[in-house]
Amino acid sequence: MADLVITCHACGKQSAISDIVGRRDACEHCRADLRCCKNCQYYDTTAHHECREPTAEWVADKERGNFCGMFRPFTGGRAAADDVASAKAKLEALFKKT
Repeated sequence: MADLVITCHACGKQSAISDIVGRRDACEHCRADLRCCKNCQYYDTTAHHECREPTAEWVADKERGNFCGMFRPFTGGRAAADDVASAKAKLEALFKKT
């Protein structure tokens, strides 16, 4: 099987995996688990249990390696989430808090 390039959910850098993504595989840059919900193509914060796969079991820690049989590596990039300070500033501007 050809190398699979997966983008780490934690640091945003890419890692090449020569086979399937195993539960113990970690990002070569930051050592974050690669086989986790946040690196799965079904991960969606707006979906039930944060997963678009309806038959997947609930996983409490979305950043830790797990044994989910529905895991499919997400190979693209995800939009960066706003940081806390930026979100607070937007809320304060919305409610005109000074």
